[in-house]
Amino acid sequence: MLVSAFAFGGIPEKAIKMAFAETDIYVSPSILKEYREVPLILEDEKKLTQAQLKALISGLAAFVTRTIVVHPRKKISICRDPADNMLLECCFESKADILISSDRDLVDIKTLPFHLKILTPRKFLEQKL
Repeated sequence: MLVSAFAFGGIPEKAIKMAFAETDIYVSPSILKEYREVPLILEDEKKLTQAQLKALISGLAAFVTRTIVVHPRKKISICRDPADNMLLECCFESKADILISSDRDLVDIKTLPFHLKILTPRKFLEQKL
């Protein structure tokens, strides 16, 4: 979602701005590592223009400075994409109420062993209106 928000704008960007205005945002070291790697991967794969890449890197940098880092102590294996479990671990550790994601592997999860709503950016904005 952050790639869409910072490289392309639109609904994901609006959702991030609203989330920052209303709540704390949590990340973990694993998530921060992904934020460092993804722009380089997208650049190598030529999936972004130079302007989009600059917007993504500066957006991520600004985003990270406003987050709270948590260190998950519990491993979670729920998501069909194992790489996405780090997001659930961060949510569990931070006692987050909401995870905003466009990733179908996360959005399609129906039940969790802890309290967490997984909402698309659009659903998040709709719930706030």
